[in-house]
Amino acid sequence: MSNGTSGGGTLHTISVLVEDKPGVLTRVAGLFSARGFNIDSLAVGPTESSGLSRMTIVINVDTKPLEQITKQLNKLINVIKILEHEPGSAVERELMLVKVRASGDDRARVMEIAEVFRVNIVDVTASTLTLEATGKPDKLEALLSLLDDFGIVELSRTGRIALGRGDRGIKERVLRAAND
Repeated sequence: MSNGTSGGGTLHTISVLVEDKPGVLTRVAGLFSARGFNIDSLAVGPTESSGLSRMTIVINVDTKPLEQITKQLNKLINVIKILEHEPGSAVERELMLVKVRASGDDRARVMEIAEVFRVNIVDVTASTLTLEATGKPDKLEALLSLLDDFGIVELSRTGRIALGRGDRGIKERVLRAAND
């Protein structure tokens, strides 16, 4: 999915349906690594079908190398289906936990920001607040830029997950052709 650019390429979001077997994650990640590509985000979890997992991979590449990688992915024995999400064709979300310094007047300001962004405060100490935020990656980036002024103590993000819009699931969709 073309979500923007950085580092010369374009961000693409790919869903990969795989058999839930030991070593599959290593083989898929190794395929990208062996070709010198860095994965921007990788999220893996179970699906609605027993024995299958879904990988959501965000990678920063040009279209041509992406086509080469998807051909290689298709050759892996445990890969069932690959789908590149077109811009606007998927619902994308990410989960973030962020611990922020917040005491005195800053505490009220951080709580106001949390309310505006509709995020949950999940832990409170005398000097920090921990926020749980879900949303599009750009929403989380905007939240982080505001919280940065208070001092971020700790941060953890899940990486992007995505589902195609519409009635069909990944099993009924196809990877777009490189010349589209």
